[in-house]
Amino acid sequence: MVFHKLMKSGCRAEEARLETAERLAEFLALIGVVSWRIFFVTMSARAKPDAEPDSFLTVAEITALDPIDTSRTRPRLQRPTLAAYLLQIVMLGGYLASKHDPPPGNIVVGAT
Repeated sequence: MVFHKLMKSGCRAEEARLETAERLAEFLALIGVVSWRIFFVTMSARAKPDAEPDSFLTVAEITALDPIDTSRTRPRLQRPTLAAYLLQIVMLGGYLASKHDPPPGNIVVGAT
């Protein structure tokens, strides 16, 4: 159920206006993989927030996020954990991470 909603709402599958069945099949395959990855990282960060990020994220993903964080006026990655990197990802999409905000869910992460 959550995975389907992630594909539909988070990745905006219904907004795709592809002209051929081949393009639609390729698009659905791509967002299927992206949706699974978002779901996996989000649920992993909830289950093990203090986990080492390289056990769930690739070196390329970590390398891409590090300079973004250091360019912030208040860097968030004082302690590199999976939860901290997930927070960096959702902040790219506009999540504010205020004190009263609930933790980001799959749809918030998918909309990033």
